[in-house]
Amino acid sequence: MKKLFVLFLIVQSSIVFPQEMVIKSLKTFTTSDVNSIPVLSSPRDLLVIDFDVQAEYVPNINIIFTFCDRNWNPTDNIFLSNKGKNIAYRLDYFSLPTTVEDANYHYTNTFPDKDGYVAFPFSGKWKYYIVDSQDQSKIFAEGKFFVVRADVPLKVETKKETLDDRTYFPPQLGHVNWIIVEANPKEDYFPFFVDELEIVQNHLLDNSIKVLRTSTDQNRVFEWDGGSKVKFIAKDVRPGNEYRQTNLMDINIYNSKNVKAQFDGMEYSRFLLTGRSDNNGGFVLKSPKDLYSTYMNVTFQIKPPEEGYGDIYLVGAFNDWDLSPKNKMNFDGDVYNLTIPLKRGIYDYQYVVVNGDYSNPANQDWYVLEGNDWQTSNDYNIFLWYRDQENGGYDRIIGYSKIQTR
Repeated sequence: MKKLFVLFLIVQSSIVFPQEMVIKSLKTFTTSDVNSIPVLSSPRDLLVIDFDVQAEYVPNINIIFTFCDRNWNPTDNIFLSNKGKNIAYRLDYFSLPTTVEDANYHYTNTFPDKDGYVAFPFSGKWKYYIVDSQDQSKIFAEGKFFVVRADVPLKVETKKETLDDRTYFPPQLGHVNWIIVEANPKEDYFPFFVDELEIVQNHLLDNSIKVLRTSTDQNRVFEWDGGSKVKFIAKDVRPGNEYRQTNLMDINIYNSKNVKAQFDGMEYSRFLLTGRSDNNGGFVLKSPKDLYSTYMNVTFQIKPPEEGYGDIYLVGAFNDWDLSPKNKMNFDGDVYNLTIPLKRGIYDYQYVVVNGDYSNPANQDWYVLEGNDWQTSNDYNIFLWYRDQENGGYDRIIGYSKIQTR
């Protein structure tokens, strides 16, 4: 009886005093494409959510799925709540090798699941939240993905052009790709509600290129023939450069807790250099069952040219290409540096110069330190949006295409 009482106290303490836990190395992809942004475009596609957990004991967590509008805002429309099919309760996991530091468990789960607890019935943007099973308002991490039920074919064409709105120096900054998309929606689509084309370059989910039906920008053009045919043209899509890449896979080179992103240490401007082949913004991790699949403190360092450049931010596959204060680099008067924890793997990244408010795109320069080259290979996921009037009204994807340029 005494042993049972002690056991009861242990269980109770774990409930009353929840443990500290951290989600790490979160990766969202599909079974058909592990490196691109997650787009479920076929009935055969499954969503894969993969992550490590740092916690003293196995956490009690669920994953909640929510349908969103075209701006990633979760909908409060009761017809789109997907109740009964929106929570994953039983998650598969295993313990990481004892040689792995700073993480204890690994989770890999696919959706829709075989048990039928999760389904994605609506075509559009979705979010998921990893939450405490006893307090679902406590969110540990979140992710984004697309579900596409498209019946409108898209005809996509690309052209290499030069911006002519002003003089660019160096001239390479004016080099762009035009992306021209034509569609002919069927009669059951009301033409005025086909109102936006969205283009996601590589993994830049929060920095997508949008062409609106109401656009007055000379570089974002909408054309309509008065019938069912529509055309969207984005004339200002800079190709950029191949991303920088840190490869931490070699255990003979990266064999300590504190390492540098580049073995040679310092990095510099690549504006006039052509980068090596990359993962188009993605990352690859060492197998979670590998004894050396551990975490390291990785220091990134860059020394820009002598002239002042303002603030420099580090963005990449390890932080969802998020331009935020936590990714602002430290400046010591000569060199910019930032140290972040990373799991052994290969990561694409780049440096962004910011002058002024970082949240204003007009203050961001993604090219001055990286270059802009027509030979750069990029993935473009292209979505055609429709303002559907059914189910109380919602944003629906009716057309989809993926292309790669070079």
